[in-house]
Amino acid sequence: MRIVAGRLRGRRLALPAGPDIRPTADRTRQALFDVLEHGRLRPDGGSAVVEAVVLDAFCGSGALGLEALSRGAAEAVFMDASRAALDAARANAGRLQVSATFVLADATNPPRARRPAGLVFLDPPYDRGLAAPALSALAAAGWLGPGAIVSLELGAREARDLALPSSFERLDLRRYGRAHILLLRAGS
Repeated sequence: MRIVAGRLRGRRLALPAGPDIRPTADRTRQALFDVLEHGRLRPDGGSAVVEAVVLDAFCGSGALGLEALSRGAAEAVFMDASRAALDAARANAGRLQVSATFVLADATNPPRARRPAGLVFLDPPYDRGLAAPALSALAAAGWLGPGAIVSLELGAREARDLALPSSFERLDLRRYGRAHILLLRAGS
């Protein structure tokens, strides 16, 4: 696995071990970031990545947040309930020589945010019903800024059956193999 584009393009990432770790494939990340950068998801039509404060929750290796930093995000926070996953994300950030913040916490019961994010990646383990509770909890704890773009990666059944909290607007749904990426906008 590697960084696909930006100033860190081609740099390799280490993967944490564990049954719940399912890194987003390079091709899927490339397609996702094409939409985030050029898909006119923001009201002003600009990139959802450049200069964004990013939250990568259920971060695993940190690939999504690190890809955002490579492509011009201003800062990133990595959150995971697994110490091994968070340590892997921290090691990857160190190897890439980028500074970031690391929070050992469950995204369904996060601590209060110090600063809201404008771009949020949620990649919970598939088929465990964590997406909607995490969205609600992160919003309540101040992690989502007004109009934040949320990329939510789900399995097929969850993508079909997900009942979103009412404060989120569906923008797009894309399928990449087993992964379904639902793009949302947080309410103000």
